[in-house]
This record gives sequence, structure tokens and C-alpha cells, in this order.
Amino acid sequence: MEERKSLAGYERQEEKKKKKEERQLGGFRTMPFILANEICDRFATAGFNANMIQYLQNELHLPLIQATNTLTNFGGTASLTPIIGAVVADSFAGRFWTITVGSIIYQLGMVGVTISAILPVFRPPPCPLRSPSCHQASAWQQAFFYISLLLTAIGSGGLRPCVVAFGAEQFELDRPQPNGPKSGSSFFNLFFFSVGISVLLALTVVVYIQDNVGWGLGFGIPTIAMFLSVIVFVVGYPLYIRRKPGGSPVARLAQVVVAAVRKRKLAMPADAELLYQDKELDADISIAGRLLHTDHLIFFDRAAIPTAGDISGTGRPHPWRLSTVHRVEELKSIIRMMPIWSVGILIITAASHNYTFTIIQANSMDRHLAGNFNIPAATLSIFSIISMLLTLGIYDRLFVPFARRLTGHPNGISYLRRMAIGLAVSLLSNFSAALVEARRRRAATAGHQLSVFWLVPQYAVHGVADGFSSVGHMEFLYDQAPESMRSTAAALFWLSASVGNYGGTLLVTLVGNLTKKTKQGNWLQNDINKGRLDYYYWLVAGLQVLNFGYFLLCARFYRFKPLEIAGAGEKSVDVELAEAGKGKLSCDGDE
Repeated sequence: MEERKSLAGYERQEEKKKKKEERQLGGFRTMPFILANEICDRFATAGFNANMIQYLQNELHLPLIQATNTLTNFGGTASLTPIIGAVVADSFAGRFWTITVGSIIYQLGMVGVTISAILPVFRPPPCPLRSPSCHQASAWQQAFFYISLLLTAIGSGGLRPCVVAFGAEQFELDRPQPNGPKSGSSFFNLFFFSVGISVLLALTVVVYIQDNVGWGLGFGIPTIAMFLSVIVFVVGYPLYIRRKPGGSPVARLAQVVVAAVRKRKLAMPADAELLYQDKELDADISIAGRLLHTDHLIFFDRAAIPTAGDISGTGRPHPWRLSTVHRVEELKSIIRMMPIWSVGILIITAASHNYTFTIIQANSMDRHLAGNFNIPAATLSIFSIISMLLTLGIYDRLFVPFARRLTGHPNGISYLRRMAIGLAVSLLSNFSAALVEARRRRAATAGHQLSVFWLVPQYAVHGVADGFSSVGHMEFLYDQAPESMRSTAAALFWLSASVGNYGGTLLVTLVGNLTKKTKQGNWLQNDINKGRLDYYYWLVAGLQVLNFGYFLLCARFYRFKPLEIAGAGEKSVDVELAEAGKGKLSCDGDE
């Protein structure tokens, strides 16, 4: 008995020592190293993608629809691989090593793209645009280019889900009580602001070099930037809080489903306190606190009903037969998030044309600014980035303090309200796009060139919408995901982008095929003056209206996760803030 007490005392001392050491790590001192990696990654990604439609058409001589679908498919793949990277990070590798390895793979892909732009052997012979003498890149030339893009997509799988979660993790130990002021929202604003700065640099400096100096140097600069980011990130290793992976989240979710199906014929106990709990078993996956039992999706509660044979000789449950309440609630949390998560899909689908069709539009417009200087078509995206940066700055420094006084909410407004504002504003972007394209087409038919600055409003409005919807979406996923699945939550953000990009490909393909049979002909022709791109924009705007209505419905009935705060002793603290703790939950809640 004395030996057990001594051992327990030793373990408590070791735990206190570990927590003291962790308090000396993390915090804002780690941000330069972590954000430097993300900034260089986004700088490289934006530098590659912003003008890639021009490279595919002008250098590889691909037709418009093939070039557009190539980019949206690549964007979809690059946003799909984060699911794999998140599972690897949360299961066994940890976020630091997943980011490091992902960065190296990404670097290899960038080197391949740069080589293809420098060496003529990797491109077809030059020729005038749309000339009958133009030949597409050969199969092997396209294969080399696509393999290089694939490597960058695989590398993104290690970066995108882990950098934001790893950055937020550096503030985990300082997280206040649920009703106090929170640093989480400020972190996400800082994260997206840093990303915006890097994209802004790429859209000005890199795009200008690509258009006026050469593609080799235009791709080479982002490649060098990515190399430097890997070095800076690794140098910060001694300062980081590095959480121990809690085991495969996918396996835990599957175990709950299997156990619930096995016990589907069992009657639910009248008292939820009779469901299986094990604080020691859940310790590594509930450092901030365990999830409390909720009275919905009760089918899965059967996985926590103890029956004969569920407990092994060691006193631990057989994981495929019995799960703890915390693990059951992990699955419920993920299921509850899915409807609002899916809203992000159409957000990306609606915005996918900003990097394809809009650039083609800009090339057909008057881009003259002063002297002999013409604005590069891809550089127009800077108006979206600038408006997003201004939105984030004003939101964090002016709007939040003002709204906090009115609402009493720690973040001014909840992230669901933030998403709702973003979705409403984004409608105006596509309305503007449709109206401007109709005007541009009429001017082109009359033999005139419309000023490219007519495209600025749709870019600017899109940036404002992005500052609300994208940040709110990421914050929602991170906050409402189970603690041990934070990388997976960030990956869900990119998964919605992946499905959205593939949705953009599907929409373009369907519109192209179906409109061939109409009197107006194909809406999406290589010569956009002969197509009806404005009809396409109105179609996207209509889909956005439906998406906005769907979001409002989902937000109205969303149930926020309740959490037992670690360190609160035997007393459970419910941090479900929606509707001030009432049964119905809507856009007013966080956590």
C-alpha cells in the first residue's frame, strides 16, 4: 500500500514537473518560426497558382477547359491530402515531424516545376497564342509537370492540417476559463493575416516577374522561399510545445461504431451515469477536459454500455466492444459538425473562377495603368487580399471590442454569425461578376476594351467575405472538434476546399456540355467573347443563395459540445454557451 502511495506521489511530481517545463515553451515566441513556414508555403503556392492558367495556356498550349480543370483538380487534390496528413499527425508522427516531412516533399515538387519552366525540353516549341501551328505539350512533358504538381499536393498534406493546429497548440496551456477573454480568435486572425501578406507579395512581385522576366525565375523565387521556410521552422524546435499523439482518431471512431452496432438491441439505461467512464484511459486525449454526455444521437451511447466480457483481465476495456463516454462524444461531435462543414464546399466552388475565368477576362480588357506599364492579369487578386487584410485588421482591433460591449460575447460575435456575414457578402461578389462580364462582352462586341478596374469590386467584395467566412469556418472546426483531432479538424477545412475545387471542375464540365445544345451555344468557349460567362456567374450566384439558406438552417439547430474543464476537480463545468445554456442552440454560441 505504501509503495502504491509512493508511486502515485512520484507520478504527480513528474506530471507537475512536465507541466512546469511546458509553461516555459510555446506562446508568441514560437509564432515567427511557425508563421514563417506558413507564409513561405502560401507565398510559394500563390506564386505558382495565381498565374498558372497563363502558363498552361501560353507555355504548354492547353485549351481553356483542360487548363481550368487541371488547376481545379490539382487544387482539389492538394486539399484532399491533408486528411491523410492529419491522420498521420494525430495517430503517431506528431505535428512537428509531419510539417517537416511535408515541407521537404513540397520542396521537391517545386523544384520539378521550376526545372520544367527553365529547360526547353520540358515544353513544346513556342508559338503565337491560339495559332493553328501550336502543339500541346507531349504526354511525357505533361506527365513530368503533373508529377511535380502531385508532389506539391502530397507535401501540402503535411502542412495544411498541421501548421494551424500546431500554432494554436502553442497557446493551449494558457487557455482561460470558458467565459473569459480568449486568444483563439486573435490567433486565427493573425494566422489568416500572415497568409494574406504572403499571398499579396506573391501576386505582385512573383506574378510581375513571371509576366515580364521569365517563368524560370518566377517559379524559382517561391522555390527558394520554401527552402528557407523549412530551415526556419526546424530552428525553432527547442521552443515548441509538442503534444504526444493520442493514437489513431479514425480507429477510435470506428471502434465506437462497431461497439454500438454490436449492442444495437440493448436497452438504454435510464441514468446516463451508468455509461462507461475511464478518466485514466482518456487522459492522453482529454488534456483540456473530457467531453460530457449529450442526449442526442443516442444510438452511439450503446457503445458505452458495459456488458459481460467487455473488460479484459488487465482491467482495461476491449476497445471494439466497449468505449468510454468521451470517445462516444468524440464521434457525436464530428457528426454534428458535418452539416456546417459542408457549407464550405460551395464557398470554394463559387470562388474557383477567380483564378481561372476572371484572369482570362482581365487579359481581354484594358490593363494599362501608366506609361508602358500594364497590370498583370493575375495581379488583380491583390484587391481581394488587400480587402481581406483590411477586414481582418478592422475586425480584430475595432469591431470585436465594440461588439463585445454590446453582446457580452468574448469574441464580439460567434464564429457562426461571422460565417453568416461572410456568406451574405459573398453573394454580392458574384452579382458584380455577372454584371461586369455582361458589360465587358457588350464593349468587346462594339470593338472597345473595358478597363480592367471594373473587375476590382468583385475581388474586393470577395476579400471582405473571405475575412468573415473562411476565418469563421476554420475557427468553428478547430473549436468544435475533439481535442485529440485538431489536425483532423484543420484537414476538414481543406477537405471542403478539395471537394469545392472538384465541384468547380464538375460544374464547368456540366455547363460546357449542357449549354452546347442551347441557342446561345457553349457558355464557356476558348474565346470568351463568343461565350456567355455572365450566365455562368448568375448560375453560381443562385447556388450561393441556396447555400446561404442551408447554412442558416444548420446553424439554427446546431448543438455545441459540452466540456468538463480539466482541473475543475469532481465538478463538471458546462462550456456550452449557445443561447446562454438553453436547450436550443443557434448562431449565438461558441464552444
